[in-house]
Amino acid sequence: MARTTTSDARKKDTREKIELGGLIVKAGLRYEKRALLLGALIDLRQRLKVDEMERARLMAIGAEAFGKADE
Repeated sequence: MARTTTSDARKKDTREKIELGGLIVKAGLRYEKRALLLGALIDLRQRLKVDEMERARLMAIGAEAFGKADE
């Protein structure tokens, strides 16, 4: 039973990582250096902690990008 739970958790973790990688590709950042991507994400995390307006702005951009993909 514990082995099944561990296997399921690994599968879920792997799926999540694949989906997150897909976001990098969708954003057109596939060929950027990994250090740049990590730096940008760390900077974003810090800015989002203090700026709700920035969070709302970026959510709107992302929602629009997902909407265009559905067309």
